[in-house]
Amino acid sequence: MLDMRRLQILRAVVTSGSVSAAAANLGYTPSAISQQVAALEKEAATPLLERAGRGVRPTEAGRLLTGYADTISRTVAEAETALADLREGRTGHVGVRYFSSAGASLVAPALARMRHGHPGIRVVLKLSDPHDPLPEVKEGAADLAVVVRPQGDVPSGVRLVPLLDDPYRVVLPVGHRLAAQPVIDLGALADEAWVGSERASDRCLDIVLTACAAAGFSPGFTVESGDYATALGFVATGIGVALIPRMGLRGTDADVVVRRVRGPEPVREICAAVRGTTTVPASLGALLTALSDAASCLDASPPESAAAGRD
Repeated sequence: MLDMRRLQILRAVVTSGSVSAAAANLGYTPSAISQQVAALEKEAATPLLERAGRGVRPTEAGRLLTGYADTISRTVAEAETALADLREGRTGHVGVRYFSSAGASLVAPALARMRHGHPGIRVVLKLSDPHDPLPEVKEGAADLAVVVRPQGDVPSGVRLVPLLDDPYRVVLPVGHRLAAQPVIDLGALADEAWVGSERASDRCLDIVLTACAAAGFSPGFTVESGDYATALGFVATGIGVALIPRMGLRGTDADVVVRRVRGPEPVREICAAVRGTTTVPASLGALLTALSDAASCLDASPPESAAAGRD
């Protein structure tokens, strides 16, 4: 096998035209350079240099290996540049899982920030609904997942980074008896017909049911929709009322009334899930920063500024 370091020494000799010049350029003695070239000739089983006046010139085999040494040198330089770009967050690849109501309001603004500050990082998005993406993060199938913090234990090997609190709002049909109140006690909705906005398997349903239980009742669902846009449509027709998180209300135009709720106010905590056993690469760190910045802007906006309908 040819020694890569000796190939580069041969290249230096051929480029400079003499052993002594190569030695001066590389900081070796001429004797050391000659020994390395001799060792490379032994590995190649053929002469690589021949005398040319006071200097040397490559044999045909020497020219061949010098060409490969040039290629190796360029490839190593390209590898070092690519590694530096990856290390500094100028390039990279991040696989992301997200749930639907976080897409337009949180993930999209974060990606806009990424494209502006880190255009060389490729982010590949995949909707996780209705599956739990935490096992994918743990196993390395995804680098990051935007999730609602689980009620129970987080899987080992997964770390949650808090992004923002997403409070629920009560959504009422226009003309509802409680529509004039700026804040509504959750218990006042105990006898209402309810529109379910969460899937039965969704952990967000537990947040709604737990809050209602704390207010002393269990909601009577007239219809189960499974998504926020459909739930808003049902509420607009007067079928019932619903609890929907703020992020689920943004960008909608349903003709409903949105009010704060208390006693208690249900809140879901939105987090970024990453593997907790490895060092965070620069590309993933850049995305975490972008998500945090987008969450800060979202959290700072007026509570109902982007909510559906009239308020």
